[in-house]
Amino acid sequence: MAEALIRHIQTHSILSKSNLPVCEYSVNPYVGCTHGCKYCYASFMKRFTGHTEPWGTFLDVKNWPEIQNPQKYAGKELFIGSVTDPYLPQEEIFGRTKALLEQLQGSGAKISIATKSDLVLRDLDLIKSFPDARVSWSVNTLDEDFRRDMDNAAPIERRLAAMEAFHCAGVRTTCFISPIFPGITDAEAIIRKVRGYCNLVWLENLNLRGGYKTAILAYIQEKYPRLLPLYREIYQAGDRSYWQALDERLRNFAAQNGLDYAVNDDSISRPFAAPPVMVNYFYHEQIRKPAGKDAARNSCPRKEKCR
Repeated sequence: MAEALIRHIQTHSILSKSNLPVCEYSVNPYVGCTHGCKYCYASFMKRFTGHTEPWGTFLDVKNWPEIQNPQKYAGKELFIGSVTDPYLPQEEIFGRTKALLEQLQGSGAKISIATKSDLVLRDLDLIKSFPDARVSWSVNTLDEDFRRDMDNAAPIERRLAAMEAFHCAGVRTTCFISPIFPGITDAEAIIRKVRGYCNLVWLENLNLRGGYKTAILAYIQEKYPRLLPLYREIYQAGDRSYWQALDERLRNFAAQNGLDYAVNDDSISRPFAAPPVMVNYFYHEQIRKPAGKDAARNSCPRKEKCR
């Protein structure tokens, strides 16, 4: 992969009020993401940045005034990595995520981190110092060939090793099986692999829209032509029967393996415990939106949901 275009930008604040159901503030130490996932929903960010380069080929490094009075975030949920990966390879050079954690350390803020990297191991002790810290890794395949076709992130085994290390250190861990590619992602195999060292399994369907819909369908036609009729049924004809059948299959799998199973946001606030809870996020439009002034904050728009 060609070297990314790097620039430094100044921001007024690193914390943004969020309407995600899992947090009150979203935090992104970078703009852009050099992991360059072919299915990435965050590519919509391009239209706000002035970048014309392809998604994955640029990165803006954020600089912000040091957080004043971090204690005001005590008890608040902060989600780090909603539209970038906070542990990109460039984090080793620029250290913006580490600087953020150091500025917030001792504040009492509750942090959730989403990544596809094992660089997060560098900050294990720092992350562990936060109350109820949570770290999630996206894993939608155990096949390295498919993984390499889809992203420039860490190999799957390195992600799983990092997940195990955090779990053994007492940090709550999530395996985010997303996006599930019909006929390609073996969710049951992934769950069998990770169930001993994660507290929560989130399952999310591949939701094709925007410019990457054409790219993914072209990829399927080239690499998995036998699956093209299925993808056309789902993504062109709008047939949801595949997801309904998978939902039922996973529900049965959970029952057979002694796992809890929930749909959409039914277990958002459950305490994490072993064995892991499985949560299905296939049906975004059916996620409950509470009435009143908290409705916006607690809604779950796909464009900023967890990685």
